[in-house]
Amino acid sequence: MTGKAPAVLRVTARNAAFQQWQALLASRVKRQRARQFIVQGVRPVTLAVTRGWPLDAMIYDISRPLSRWARDMLAAAPGARRVAMAPELLRELGEKDDGAPEIVAVAAIPPDDFARIPVSPSSPSGPGLLAIAFDRPSSPGNVGTVIRSADAFGAHGLIVTGHAADPYDPKSVRASTGSLFAVPVVRAASHADVLGWARTRSAVVVGTDEKGDADIADTDLTRPAVVVIGNETTGLSEAWRQACDVMARIPITGAASSLNAAGAATVVLYEAARQRRTRPR
Repeated sequence: MTGKAPAVLRVTARNAAFQQWQALLASRVKRQRARQFIVQGVRPVTLAVTRGWPLDAMIYDISRPLSRWARDMLAAAPGARRVAMAPELLRELGEKDDGAPEIVAVAAIPPDDFARIPVSPSSPSGPGLLAIAFDRPSSPGNVGTVIRSADAFGAHGLIVTGHAADPYDPKSVRASTGSLFAVPVVRAASHADVLGWARTRSAVVVGTDEKGDADIADTDLTRPAVVVIGNETTGLSEAWRQACDVMARIPITGAASSLNAAGAATVVLYEAARQRRTRPR
């Protein structure tokens, strides 16, 4: 005896459902109100599904047979609504110039709770917390890139502070290449929220600045740490500067005056991973 096939919603016109999903692409306010965002691309959709992210809908092309990958994704997300959509509409949701994607997902925005960054305390077998705080980033692409680097180098989470770009903006989700679903991202109103949490983790707070007191390679990142990256244009706020325990710099040469914020975060995360990998046991 086989189970009943899930109901499929067919969308072939710009009805209310389509307009609601379309609004999630452009409007941060709409995303916050609905507590949902759009997931585009094979890797992001795959990671959202395999990581068990809460999904409201899986939207696929009504005009063509599903590939093996698409069938597997639908089967692995039984709680998500099935939506068969006209390709010209799906192309808009996928924001693709070369045709409609095979699947676009509608995912839930999780709560901004520091408990989503679960790490064990420092011990002889491991150095404990490594988190990145991004102070007032203005570019969603940079937010997504930092999430990707945090995933690549073993950070436990990213905290976005202040008036900042939205981690759930489509540009951020795409730039993360799916790492958004592997690395917890928490938004905090101010540095004070982050500091209170960092102190409960016995974490040192390391600020980054081109005029920092010590090179990043000489800064101990083997202990529990929250590394703070400043805004792309103005750097760290004065409040963050006053709050940091250490100010570190990345030595650079050549004609460049500084690194892009996402590039700086990647360098620091690599250095933290290097130090932790070679830390004496």
